[in-house]
Amino acid sequence: MLVSGNHKKRLKAASSFVLRLSLLMALFLSLSFIASAAEGADLEVSILRYEPVPAEIGEYVSVWVKVENLGYAKADDLSIQMVPDYPFSVDSSENALVNIGILTPDNAAVHEYRLYTDSAAKQGTGTFEVWYQEESDNTWFKKEFELRVGSESFDSKGTIQLVGEPVKEPEVFIPGDEGTISFTLQNSATDYTVTIDDEQYDTNARIQSASLEGTEGIKITTGTYYGNGVIGPGESVDLTYNLEVADDIPDGTYYLDFSIVGSSHSYNSNWRIPVKVDSSSVRVIPSKPLSLENGEGTLEFDVANIHPNELSSVSVILEAEDIEFSPSEYFIGSMDSDELFTIEIDAKAVSDDITFPVDLIITADYRNGLNEHVEEIGKRQLQHHVVENSNGSGIYVAVILILVVGAGAYYFYRKKKQESE
Repeated sequence: MLVSGNHKKRLKAASSFVLRLSLLMALFLSLSFIASAAEGADLEVSILRYEPVPAEIGEYVSVWVKVENLGYAKADDLSIQMVPDYPFSVDSSENALVNIGILTPDNAAVHEYRLYTDSAAKQGTGTFEVWYQEESDNTWFKKEFELRVGSESFDSKGTIQLVGEPVKEPEVFIPGDEGTISFTLQNSATDYTVTIDDEQYDTNARIQSASLEGTEGIKITTGTYYGNGVIGPGESVDLTYNLEVADDIPDGTYYLDFSIVGSSHSYNSNWRIPVKVDSSSVRVIPSKPLSLENGEGTLEFDVANIHPNELSSVSVILEAEDIEFSPSEYFIGSMDSDELFTIEIDAKAVSDDITFPVDLIITADYRNGLNEHVEEIGKRQLQHHVVENSNGSGIYVAVILILVVGAGAYYFYRKKKQESE
């Protein structure tokens, strides 16, 4: 069958229209999917802690489940459900499913579950799942966790104590810093045995576990320490934990929970560890007017460390358009808290087309512990003054005076000589 040219054009146009319509529909569906995904909550489930550690065979263990909303939209009807595997079981089936309700962005909910550890369980690890759904009738998601299982309890009577203050590096954190906290734990016993009710016990001590828990804005990146072996009387062990401080954390003092499980649960200990965050750092203050004469000059600044602890590798950098500075970076080094240092930096204009005043940008580079910071301290105005050179006229006057004095001296010399003849 013959097809006319006009008919072909109409078919081609129709096909093109259908193709464009299909692409638009696909794009619309993709955008709708992306939008719905962006609008949803981003839930993260974790185990905050459990006690006792390990979960004792034939006893209950408390498990704190944390659900955090990391997304940009709220969860309208959040529910979580504990689904344990052998050897664990929920204390009551009615307590397995918990409706939390609304969970807004950047907020978290914590719920305590009580699990029973079967009396026939073996020492080792056991698992359970936490199921969660954002809204009722939606899909359930799940995440699996492990608990240590055992019945470790020792008759040793040594007691673990925290010796001195925890060592923080850096001592005071700046928002965005990473660092460490180190603890020294010591067996406080002085003798190798002790007699209680006519029964003799050894005074060794054990650290079955030691954990450091963060708080809002401070994250602990080192896991729980599980000890193996004993700590004799007077002996000690050092533990170090890494931490990260959030960029947007406000200045203040925050408290971390440091917990240990000792020889038995009667020897457990808990401490609250203060961590200070202070955003103050380096100040650079002009100590004389910021001005050049005839295109060059020396700029003077007072550099002060107003942070509560020592800062290292402190240096100051000046920047201004068409201005050359020497040194280009003034290195000071370590500065104690409240230490003041005066620096001088030569400046010279390298172009004749500069319009003064010009913006002078002052930048400080320093380290707090191992954390490097580059901070723009401020922006100042660099002025310029033209001073006429008066040295030429001064030399001219001096020459005239010398000639006058010389001529006078010569005149008196000739006159005296004539009189003597």
